[in-house]
Amino acid sequence: MTSPYPPTLALAVLMAAGPVLAAGPALAQAAKVREHSVASGKQVRLVMVPNLKKDCSLGPQPELKVTGAPKNGATIQRAGKVKTPATYRCPNVEANVQALFYESKAGFTGTDEVTVEIKGTDGALSTQTIKLTVGAAGTKEGPKDGKDGAKKDSVDL
Repeated sequence: MTSPYPPTLALAVLMAAGPVLAAGPALAQAAKVREHSVASGKQVRLVMVPNLKKDCSLGPQPELKVTGAPKNGATIQRAGKVKTPATYRCPNVEANVQALFYESKAGFTGTDEVTVEIKGTDGALSTQTIKLTVGAAGTKEGPKDGKDGAKKDSVDL
């Protein structure tokens, strides 16, 4: 079967669309870098993603995938239910969540890093790199940007 279009036209269309097609997956991912201070040997929540759609209705369970494991600690993934805080975009809604926790090796102090890929309820992919500053056991923990809305001294979901 032959194409109704001349080969040069088809080639020109592919060449013009090439950069757009190649950029497709890169545009789908939003990368974010956060910093977090943690106490050595203490478990702390890094990420929590609810199964809420933009209209606040419940959707499929979000997915977390650690793509860059920490060198001086371990990550733990948990699923659970939480009621969203009053300050959240969907206030006071009970939602299923996926959460990622980090715990450094006992006695470790210094820096560590975790990279996680998040597939949200809407299917969008995002990548978060979390730079961790691990201090002595008495160190105050929490994200430096203060935007996760979580209780700072708790490992509960």
